[in-house]
Amino acid sequence: MEQRTRIWSDIDYERNGKQVDWLHLPHSVTRSAYGMIDIPVAVVRNGEGPTALFTAGNHGDEYEGQVALCNLIRELSPETIRGRVIILPALNLPAVMAGTRVSPIDGGNLNRSFPGSPDGTVTQQIAHYVDSVLFPRADLFHDLHSGGGSLAYMPFASTHEGPDPAVNARGLAALRNFGAPVSLHWRQGADPRYSPGAAMRRGVPALGGEFGGGGSLNRTALAFLEEGLIRTLRFLGILPGGPPEPRPTRMFEVPDQACFVYAPDGGVFEPATAIGDSVRRGDLCGRIHYVDDPARPPTPCFFKRDGVVVCQRHPARCERGDCLAHLAIEVA
Repeated sequence: MEQRTRIWSDIDYERNGKQVDWLHLPHSVTRSAYGMIDIPVAVVRNGEGPTALFTAGNHGDEYEGQVALCNLIRELSPETIRGRVIILPALNLPAVMAGTRVSPIDGGNLNRSFPGSPDGTVTQQIAHYVDSVLFPRADLFHDLHSGGGSLAYMPFASTHEGPDPAVNARGLAALRNFGAPVSLHWRQGADPRYSPGAAMRRGVPALGGEFGGGGSLNRTALAFLEEGLIRTLRFLGILPGGPPEPRPTRMFEVPDQACFVYAPDGGVFEPATAIGDSVRRGDLCGRIHYVDDPARPPTPCFFKRDGVVVCQRHPARCERGDCLAHLAIEVA
């Protein structure tokens, strides 16, 4: 039997209307014995119909989704929809408020914490609430990401490959409907620790995406992200007008680990390519310089397969094991 969450709220997911409130996560510390972490949540509902679940702030230093969902909360009204939209723009609130990828409270990476635990760390309790309370209510889940402070991305929407072909097909249909200029299919599979993998394990089609990075906010990506969310609500029948007209999208896949280049040593990374470049196996990805030992030659790093550079490390300083870049393969 599944344990009940310890997170509580005055939100009623079955009530018609628009509610903007908080999820209260008990957090007892020295300065506040009976304290709470208050995670913002909005529910817009009008009668029976499908449910869309949108989250951002899974990682706190990824901003396009946070802003897009705050805007959507203000814009949606129950009179214009059929069904329900559940929105959490700052899901990992401690990380969001700190502007960090992981929680400053427990060091937890929310997107490596599913299905979570009702009696675990703060991060594990958030994951458990999403997995046990929100996923069972959802017909489609979209978790909005970017590259955060350490990575810069070619903005794209994405979906993962899961074990259920029917769920995969619904996810791919939703991805194509989203209408991003670039779309990506993670062929490596849906890691069950990730939010999309957890949703798909419960039979919920899941979208993701990397809508920028570098610790900044990409205005172009924000614009097509906001439009894509509206297209998704029309696709589901939550907003009127029927499914929107298809848009051309460049479809990419990440088939395997050979798409990634990792630093073999620490130093200053000088990239040899830019995001969007096409490369071949053996092409130079970049060099690692040793400015504390200037007589030492830089170490070259090479791509291991053909592809398009969709991601690149943003800070120049790197350590051994840091991702320097990754490729995707254009398929359509």
